[in-house]
Amino acid sequence: MELKNRELSWLSFNDRVLQEALDDTVPLIERMRFLGIYSNNLDEFFRVRVAFIGRMISLGKTEVLGFDGSPSDLFEEIRNVVMHQQKKLQVAYNKILKELEHEGIYHVNEKGLTSKQEFDVKKYFNLKLKHAIVPIILNADTPFPRLKDSGIYLAVKMEWSKKKKKRFALIEIPSQFPRFHRISENDSDFIILLDDVIRLNLNAIFSIFKYDIIEAYTFKFTRDAELDLDDDISESFMEKIEKSVKKRKIGEPVRFVYDEQMPADLLKLLLDSLRLELGVNSIPGGKYHNFKDFISFPNFGRSSFSFSKRNPGSHPQLEGHRSVLKSVIKKDVLLHFPYQRFDYIVDLLREAAIDPKVTTIRINVYRVAAHSQIMNALMNAVSNGKDVLVAIELQARFDEEHNLYWANKLKEAGAKVTFGVETLKVHSKLIQIRRIGAKKDALITYVGTGNFHEKTALLYEDIGLLTSNPEIGQEVNRVFDLLDGNYSGEPFNTLIVSPFNVRERLIELINNEIAFAKSGRRAQIRIKLNNLVDSEMIGHLYRASQEGVKIHLLIRGICSLIPGKKGLSENISVRSVVGRYLEHSRFMIFHNNGQKKYFITSADWMERNLDKRVEVGCPVLKRHTQRRLDEIFDTYWKGNVKSRIIDENQLNLYHRDKKPTFNAQDELFRYYKKISDEITATQ
Repeated sequence: MELKNRELSWLSFNDRVLQEALDDTVPLIERMRFLGIYSNNLDEFFRVRVAFIGRMISLGKTEVLGFDGSPSDLFEEIRNVVMHQQKKLQVAYNKILKELEHEGIYHVNEKGLTSKQEFDVKKYFNLKLKHAIVPIILNADTPFPRLKDSGIYLAVKMEWSKKKKKRFALIEIPSQFPRFHRISENDSDFIILLDDVIRLNLNAIFSIFKYDIIEAYTFKFTRDAELDLDDDISESFMEKIEKSVKKRKIGEPVRFVYDEQMPADLLKLLLDSLRLELGVNSIPGGKYHNFKDFISFPNFGRSSFSFSKRNPGSHPQLEGHRSVLKSVIKKDVLLHFPYQRFDYIVDLLREAAIDPKVTTIRINVYRVAAHSQIMNALMNAVSNGKDVLVAIELQARFDEEHNLYWANKLKEAGAKVTFGVETLKVHSKLIQIRRIGAKKDALITYVGTGNFHEKTALLYEDIGLLTSNPEIGQEVNRVFDLLDGNYSGEPFNTLIVSPFNVRERLIELINNEIAFAKSGRRAQIRIKLNNLVDSEMIGHLYRASQEGVKIHLLIRGICSLIPGKKGLSENISVRSVVGRYLEHSRFMIFHNNGQKKYFITSADWMERNLDKRVEVGCPVLKRHTQRRLDEIFDTYWKGNVKSRIIDENQLNLYHRDKKPTFNAQDELFRYYKKISDEITATQ
């Protein structure tokens, strides 16, 4: 089967992020922040995916799915692609700096300061930084220090010319201070990076040495982030996670990025000490690294440098109503974030916490905010005598410590905390509230595509369904029973639940469209996902295409399917939208001979999501909510500004046509704002 390698496809996605940094229509500082997003994405890619390829090489594997070559060949290809992209990043950075200069904002380094600026920088160093700088002298008698893969370092070389002597040292650039120091002078603004502030003060830091020359070069490195969970039956799952997170901090290095001007002897010392090889795990770059810090680049108080502020809109079924619970019992509600308020979910839980008729609240948590209103509402519910069950996923990558913290806080408050099924990561997004009624109890259920995270809900595009449908409610109740260790084994007939019936149901839905196509009737599939990787499901889509089913796919990230290939996938079109908001929702629309079937889901089409996680897909049954999903998909497919065509060559060409420009995210915002304004006008 013809597939595109997932790692190379992911790099193509990250290149789309880099395109945003090169797009002149994006506000200037937002472009700088896209450089930061690109860099942060790449760090995680190396910590997870490249580390996995490294393990394949160690195990002697010879083949890689979707790639004509060995894991070692793929490793080299990834390195080549990243080096090419790093050059594009430098071009984007230099271009942004040039445009900032036209605005009276200048990037300066330690060698280009005026005497007044130098005085300012040294004063800042002495008042703020001096005592946070702890240099480590490198020598053969002491072990090489344990470095943080989230940090950046200056490798320092001191030379005594006459004695032909040299000494090396390391300085960690302190992360508790802003990466950028701002200087104002003569109606202009100047920015100097913390790296260069330290370089300017090297003589003060190493004042006890009488060297002739001192130089400092930036480097960073990345460790394998895989958790190694042992089989010690005497330890609880929490204890295993805690131990594994600590082990991650000393994981094997997988990438070393360095200033290409670094002297050969200093570079060799670092590579040898970190057990890395020149040209294999190492990537030469420019003077500055950890561009992820550029997510916080200052905007100098100029509104034109940033996206205009957008407040989430109101929902007509919930705004102005005294009870969220009663509104949902009357009629299903489809919420679309960040265009509509995530506060409604917090309001739902707060109301449930004090409603005398509510007996039970159940929720499963993957990621939450640091100061989570969701968690506070749950603890308040416990205080009000509700039975609260919280299923927390302790293996949410890079949020393990955060989730351990909340697990302990909830336990202290009196909530029942469970960690799901130890062999399955729980990635579903569910809330269920049981409310006593005069005739029967109501199950108010929320099924979503995104996390219960107030902060990311302002940036991530997601969809959530609130419903009191009894069939959906009963089956979501059984999912929570599973997470609480009480799985009955009863099949799911309404929900699509991984790892139980998801493949069977999806294949059935695809085959249904194939049957209609064969009989000469209209057949169409429209799907929006983050990632499409699973080879079996791709094979079924290829077969559907060959039988004449028209397939439109919106895939933000990895797409291993190759569209538009004659005789294989010529009826499949794939687009990717990358813009102001992170496209995160997942939903599916099957034409079904005009009686359309709609589903939202927490699952991408990847083996891990379909077979190795608890994921929940839910039918969207009411016409008003179905119509909204149709309109959302149509809006994205019509987009011709931030939409890229995904094809075999991975060129990321924009989807352009002769119609007026149409930015799907902007149009969605305008649509929801109009609704919100109408609500305000009638109140």
